[in-house]
Amino acid sequence: MRQFITAPAPHLPAHNSVQRVMALVLLALVPGITAHVWFFGPGVLLQIALASAFALLLEAVMLRLRERPLRPFLSDLSAPLTAVLFALSVPPLAPWWLAAVGMIAAIVFAKHLYGGLGFNLFNPAMVGVAVVLIGFPLEMTRWLAPAGLGIATPGLADSVLTVFNGSLPATWQWDALAQPTPLDSIRRLANAGRTLSEIRGNPMFGDFGGHGWEWIANFYALGGLFLLYKRIIPWQVPVAMLGTVIVLTVPFWMSDPDVHPFPLQHIFSGAMVLGAFFIATDPVSGCTTPRGRWLFGIGCGLLTLVLRRWSSFPDGLAFAVLLMNCVAPWLDMHSRPRIYGEARHG
Repeated sequence: MRQFITAPAPHLPAHNSVQRVMALVLLALVPGITAHVWFFGPGVLLQIALASAFALLLEAVMLRLRERPLRPFLSDLSAPLTAVLFALSVPPLAPWWLAAVGMIAAIVFAKHLYGGLGFNLFNPAMVGVAVVLIGFPLEMTRWLAPAGLGIATPGLADSVLTVFNGSLPATWQWDALAQPTPLDSIRRLANAGRTLSEIRGNPMFGDFGGHGWEWIANFYALGGLFLLYKRIIPWQVPVAMLGTVIVLTVPFWMSDPDVHPFPLQHIFSGAMVLGAFFIATDPVSGCTTPRGRWLFGIGCGLLTLVLRRWSSFPDGLAFAVLLMNCVAPWLDMHSRPRIYGEARHG
């Protein structure tokens, strides 16, 4: 008799190993990362390298403490993927220790204290982002002005000095380099009584989103479409999430376009596209049933809008995903397909 083997999520078809899936997701991120580096400089790559190094080191330490083999778990690429998603959510010149704190929260607390890959209730990368957002708000607001606005972008040497020294070289000043994100600018200027037509006249805004940010989002969308084509991620989550944002914002925009942003502004000015294709589609911390995925995506889109409007965080995506992670098991339980012949309960 053959032995029946059980294993934790993610439950993948035979041709899709965990390593292959993680590799394809990392590959799909390359166009967006390239655009990110183009507009914000080599500091993006530096943050990815730092977060990846800390993630692999902490993964190895936790595996040793849990008496698990190193090679199969270190080579499954789950830790580097967590690191990359975290690094793309922090400013390019954030101090080196921010990556350390974020990876401790992500790898040690959000992943291994729950039992490792397949047992984590919360998305590890978003736990890391949430921790540094709450604990170090100043460092998380020092975003650079994107290239093309007449402001020089620090090169690799200046980026390394800033990240490890904690201060800019003498030839640079934060006031000249740093700039609020488009979402943050919209909220601050709108609260000051400026209309959206006046706000969008600022060079930091592009055709339908933030300058630079809209192109970064477009390239992440290309990577997301690649994952959909390869059937690595479920289509329901990104469609529900982005569709919810459009459906909820169109009536407000049509009623008063000088007060409420254009729907595409919500999608192409922050981490919405990255979240819809690469974060909310996590097979472990998200939903697994078709209806559950619809509800999960709708919830992520709705909560992101609510947090952007009424919380102290301009984007709010990380907290929206974490809140939906809390209810994902409940959504799965109440949205599982009914077996033919099974009596309906309730």
